[in-house]
Amino acid sequence: MTSTGPPVEMGPRRRQEVTVAQIAALAGVSPPTVSKVINGRSGVSVATRRRIEELIHEHGWQRRPERAESTAIIEILFQAVDSLWALELIRGVNQVARSYGQTVAVTDMQGHNSPHGAWIEEVLARRPAGVIAVSAELSDHKHAQLASRSIPLVALDPYGEPGHRVPSVGATNWNGGLSATRHLLELGHRRIAVISGPLTVMCCRARFDGYRAAMDTAGVPVDPRFLRTCPLYVEAGRTEAEALLALPDRPTAVFAGNDLQALGVYQAALRAGLRVPGDLSVVGFDDLPLAQWADPPMTTVHQPLAKMGAAAAELVMALAAGDPPEHHRVELATHLVVRGSTTSPP
Repeated sequence: MTSTGPPVEMGPRRRQEVTVAQIAALAGVSPPTVSKVINGRSGVSVATRRRIEELIHEHGWQRRPERAESTAIIEILFQAVDSLWALELIRGVNQVARSYGQTVAVTDMQGHNSPHGAWIEEVLARRPAGVIAVSAELSDHKHAQLASRSIPLVALDPYGEPGHRVPSVGATNWNGGLSATRHLLELGHRRIAVISGPLTVMCCRARFDGYRAAMDTAGVPVDPRFLRTCPLYVEAGRTEAEALLALPDRPTAVFAGNDLQALGVYQAALRAGLRVPGDLSVVGFDDLPLAQWADPPMTTVHQPLAKMGAAAAELVMALAAGDPPEHHRVELATHLVVRGSTTSPP
């Protein structure tokens, strides 16, 4: 009888690095469930937690080593860094970052909704304290990759409805749209047009819905020709306003999706030989410094952009310290600022 003897070890077992998504697939659960286990959070059954723990151990997972090794950076991911709107958000993030001894890194997606393919690898290599995604879409895989390194993610003005239980920060956009439109209605306007940003963006949809709610509540029918959507820039606002002002029964007032679009409306009115507000009332949204510098000074909805950036940064730092947020959605109040661009209709 021949004995084969004990199995021969061919050197130490080579463990491959795995992602949260792969652990989740092996355990038959979602990546957020694995993240809860990795981060020691509640909401996972004992049996599921034990199964995930075993897989983590089997595949050589090291629990949150990145937290200790993370660099003192808060990463901000922007769809575009090309306006005072973005600079106000950065200013708020930077105020908080400095108080925690952090610096701020900015990634500009140059108008795209999602970052380029190499972005996630660069972020994982930098290992920031956390990421703030501003009006950006991240795939499930990118969510899982950030979670796998315990890099906190906070959405600021999320592109769509934030998923994955990602904490998010925004403003009361619906109420802002409502108050802007009510202001025009109270002045006596009935032919009120709206130039909105893309309705796929959650904040733009909320402002548009606020406009509709105000019109419906007042019993004022909405002319479909008065409903326009375009990018949140001066040129796009001017183009849509020119089309509105060319109508035979043109609007007497325009509520724009942001201050930049509203400036485009100013330009279109000037080219058409119309006076703001004598012939056309205009309301913007954001209350950027340029709103006060416009001629006439612009009536607009103020949203506290710097405070929103600061709130997002505070959330990131709390998550980085292992403190779960009390609320997953933070909305800061907006309010109407009445200046010289609105008056009663002619």
